[in-house]
Amino acid sequence: MAKRENTNLSLGDALQEFIKKNRLEKGMDRVNAREAWEKLMGNGVNNYTSSIELRNETLFVSLSSSVLREELSHGRSKIITMLNEELGKELITKLVLR
Repeated sequence: MAKRENTNLSLGDALQEFIKKNRLEKGMDRVNAREAWEKLMGNGVNNYTSSIELRNETLFVSLSSSVLREELSHGRSKIITMLNEELGKELITKLVLR
């Protein structure tokens, strides 16, 4: 039987420990970045978003509207700041709109 290390952990702490032990942080960061984009951008932008992918510290977002892509490119740094605030850490340093 496996030895229990911390039996007084909350469920959230236990999940964080499981994620860390099994080296799942990168996968969780990818999911969290996608969810943050969807939450912050709203339905208007999400309707034109075809894919969201986090690679290293770069978030790649594919948009089906060139006009929207151009508009969002003007606020790139603000979007990065908002996403990092939503994520609670400096995860994204570059945003590529394609």
